[in-house]
Amino acid sequence: MWVDDWAPRAACREAQPDQLFVKGAEQNKAKQVCGGCPVRTECLAEALDNQIEWGVWGGMTERERRALLRRKPNASWRALLETAKTNGSALAPAAVEVQA
Repeated sequence: MWVDDWAPRAACREAQPDQLFVKGAEQNKAKQVCGGCPVRTECLAEALDNQIEWGVWGGMTERERRALLRRKPNASWRALLETAKTNGSALAPAAVEVQA
């Protein structure tokens, strides 16, 4: 089920914002916050559809998101990720990486 008002449910809601806007190896720590997040897919769709350039969103770094955007520049990421989530992909963001 897709969650439109996802931010209040995000695993990072209690984290310090600076933890998600880091560079280099620190990004791996930031991505761990997203690991068990119940709205990771919604967060990633938001970042991709709005081409958010900075920070870790939905478990992906800026570089990872740019790679997806280059491969599918006109995609509706919400539609793509919502379909993946509806079809039972527990790791919808990972499924998109494979499909892209």
